[in-house]
Amino acid sequence: MDIAGLRAVAAECGLPAFAAKQIAHWIYGKRVDSIDAMTDLSKRGREALAAGWCVGRETPKACSRSTDGTAKYLFRGAGGRDIEAVYIPDRDRATLCVSSQAGCRMGCTFCMTGRQGFHGNLSAAQIVNQILSIPESDSLTNIVFMGMGEPLDNFDAVLAATRVLTESWGLAWSPKRITVSTVGHLPSLRRLLAESKVHVALSVHTPFADERAGMMPVEKAWPVADVMAVLREYDFAHQRRLSVEYTMWRGINDDMRHADALARLLRGSSARANLIRYHAIPGGAMQPSAQKTMEAFRDRLNERGVTATIRASRGEDIEAACGMLAGKDNNHNNPTEK
Repeated sequence: MDIAGLRAVAAECGLPAFAAKQIAHWIYGKRVDSIDAMTDLSKRGREALAAGWCVGRETPKACSRSTDGTAKYLFRGAGGRDIEAVYIPDRDRATLCVSSQAGCRMGCTFCMTGRQGFHGNLSAAQIVNQILSIPESDSLTNIVFMGMGEPLDNFDAVLAATRVLTESWGLAWSPKRITVSTVGHLPSLRRLLAESKVHVALSVHTPFADERAGMMPVEKAWPVADVMAVLREYDFAHQRRLSVEYTMWRGINDDMRHADALARLLRGSSARANLIRYHAIPGGAMQPSAQKTMEAFRDRLNERGVTATIRASRGEDIEAACGMLAGKDNNHNNPTEK
């Protein structure tokens, strides 16, 4: 809940209006998991609050840890499907990749989440719970909405979660610590740009419309060229950052023709290109590009004026890498470490 929602709850329970800030401080500042822990509320007030409400925290159902330090957490999701969040430590950074939906309706052919279909949106509470309920919560430096689902297909819940993260009554983070990824859901992207200051990551994967439509159905509704035209209208040089995610497949999108076309697509923007090694999924025919090919692609983009880097692969041994999140239910091969 935001502060307005907490004020309504306080009034319902016969508490003074200022109790809303006290409750917010306990939930988001102290990160308590029970109403009884809110000791600056009167005993009668706590009892009234507990009669109809709970903090709402849920611990992970399971955890799997990679040899590189990455951890994948399993949480209750929606529509009978669990969801996954991935903790990624990297020197002085600690990033959590959070999910926004159980499954996804975007249907990208190369993504395990997309292949399982759509099972339901997560609530703002379920999104924030991923952040507050992992053991490493206090050490997090960054949040990326790059887990299961298309964040902008669940816009209201995602925006509410980012406000919990950034508002003074919440975690009071800078928006610069948050990145929201999208395949190009244009109506919600316009709202995100207008209503928040978080960073934006656009999944492109090929600069050619016909190829992109074949692997990413969203291209038919909102062509990536149109999305980039909108993104050029906003200032990404100072307040926020724009990055482009580009997964590379051998012999499909990794030649110089694609590099040159990608540079043209990004012309006139400050977008940076993150080149991602493909992680093969069951039943998929595509193969990852060779390291030398990725390096040549990166160098070509740099020569064309696009800052490009190759993203390090993390957590592949526990199926926690890009495109591998599936949120399998407990009858499947899930991580079991508690």
